[in-house]
Amino acid sequence: MYAFGLCVDRNYLTPGLVAVAALADSLTPSTRRGTALRVLTLDLTPAHLVLLAHLAKRVGFGSFDAARRSPLRTWRMADSSYISLTTYLRFEFTPAFIRRPYLIYVDADTLVRGDLAAPLHDLRHGEIGAVHDEFNPTVGESPALPGAAERWPHLRGRPYYNAGLLWARTSDLACLRAGVRRALSAHREHILHNDQDALNLWFLHHGHVREADPTYNRFEVGRFLERGDWVRRVVTRPLRPDTGAAVVHFVGPEKPWQAACPPTDDVREYRALLRRTMRHVRALGAAHPEPTGMR
Repeated sequence: MYAFGLCVDRNYLTPGLVAVAALADSLTPSTRRGTALRVLTLDLTPAHLVLLAHLAKRVGFGSFDAARRSPLRTWRMADSSYISLTTYLRFEFTPAFIRRPYLIYVDADTLVRGDLAAPLHDLRHGEIGAVHDEFNPTVGESPALPGAAERWPHLRGRPYYNAGLLWARTSDLACLRAGVRRALSAHREHILHNDQDALNLWFLHHGHVREADPTYNRFEVGRFLERGDWVRRVVTRPLRPDTGAAVVHFVGPEKPWQAACPPTDDVREYRALLRRTMRHVRALGAAHPEPTGMR
C-alpha cells in the first residue's frame, strides 16, 4: 500500500542502513512484507546499493528498489555548512519508481520508533502531510524564509513545517515537485533553509498541508542544551526525551553516529541501534561502511 522513501549519499550510508533497520523494527513482520522501501542517491556505488538491498531483504521488507537521480535544476544551496545537494532528492520520487499509492518520506538522520502509517489515513487528494518545525514554528518569527513576512504580511504567524517527514499520495508528487521548482525560481531571495524553505513557500502560496502530530517528528534537543540555552527560548514543550515520539530527528550538524556527538539518552539509544545494524551488515559479509562526513 505504501513505500518508505530515503535519500542516501556516500556520507550518509551508515545512517541510511540504520534507518532501514529502524523502519523494519517499527512494523510487524506481516506489515513489513507488504511494505516497499525506495532509495534515491546521487553517488552510491553499485556495491553500496547491493548492501542496502540485502539488508532490506534481511530485515523483512517485501520490496526494495534504488535509483540514481539528479536534483532540480533550480536548486539553491543557501546553507551548505553540513547539508549536501542530496537534500533536494526528496522531490524526485515518482509514481513509476514507487509503485505504491502512498509515499512516506523519512530523513536518514532519524530514529524511527513507531509506525508511521497513521497520518496516511487522513490524507486527502492534493494534501501533503507534514509536522511543525520545532525550531522554526511560524513564519516571520524565526530565521526561516528571510524577508517573506515583510513581502507578504498576511503570511506572518502562519505555520512553518519541517521536511524531514512527509506523507503523500504518489499521484500528488508531480504537483509537489513543480511547486517547489516554481518557488526556487521565483523566490530565491527568501531561501535560507534550502529545499525546506522552498517547500514551505509552496505550502504558503499554493499547497495544502495535512498537519501530523508533533510526535512524528520530534527534535532531539539534548545535544543543543549541552552547548547553550537558546533552545529553551524557542521550543515550548518540556525539554526532556519524549519516550512516546514515533520519530526522533537529529537535526543540526552534530549526529549520533559521530564520536564527538554529546551522548544524550536519545543518542545512546541510536548508537545501540547502530550496533545492531552493523551486526546485520557483518552477517551479510559486508565491510563496515564508516561515514566519511556529514550531509
